[in-house]
Amino acid sequence: MLRRGFRRRALSLTPLVDVIFLLLLFFMLTSTFARFGEIEIGATSGGTGAAPAGDLRFVQLRADDIRLAGRIVTLDELKDQIAGTTTLVSLSDGVEAQTLIDLLGGLRQVPDLTLTVLR
Repeated sequence: MLRRGFRRRALSLTPLVDVIFLLLLFFMLTSTFARFGEIEIGATSGGTGAAPAGDLRFVQLRADDIRLAGRIVTLDELKDQIAGTTTLVSLSDGVEAQTLIDLLGGLRQVPDLTLTVLR
């Protein structure tokens, strides 16, 4: 039986929001952020440097192709031809950052490669 003077109180969402924020904070602080596909890029300082050791290759990265010394090549051909060399990579207008990252990721396994990305 219900009492005559009993009124139902409105449900407050404040405790629910507090619990959600506490859970969010907990999971943010306890999670680890792994770095997948990390590419190491080293910066050089200005000034005069020594001549590059070994052969010097010039690669031009365009939005739709890769050119080695002016000739269009695939990534696999590029890997074979630049192993053990010093390679300069020039970016054409319109090249997206993801295209450069894909190229650098593909060239990561090339043995004895010294790579410099030109501005």
